[in-house]
Amino acid sequence: MNNPAENQIKIELGDQEAEGTYSNLVLITHSPAEFVFDFTRILPGRQKAKVYSRIIMAPQHAKSLLMALQDNIKKYETQYGQITVHGQGDKDKNIGFQE
Repeated sequence: MNNPAENQIKIELGDQEAEGTYSNLVLITHSPAEFVFDFTRILPGRQKAKVYSRIIMAPQHAKSLLMALQDNIKKYETQYGQITVHGQGDKDKNIGFQE
């Protein structure tokens, strides 16, 4: 039998990555082979947004990410209360994360 400890993946988190990068807008594009997530930050009074990180995933991994986010949001809302998304009723406004 395989030892469960032998099958664990060790994930390394570098100092720079541990600091994280703030993003308040993600642009998502896709092809038959991949999903591309461009994480940007919009600042008041600025006409441009810089891409700080681009993540490319296979469609299966993008769907796994969606399911993991849904699960974690459910857990978060159970513990802390419902998350309200401002401007959700205004579909013509492009603020925050967009599909």
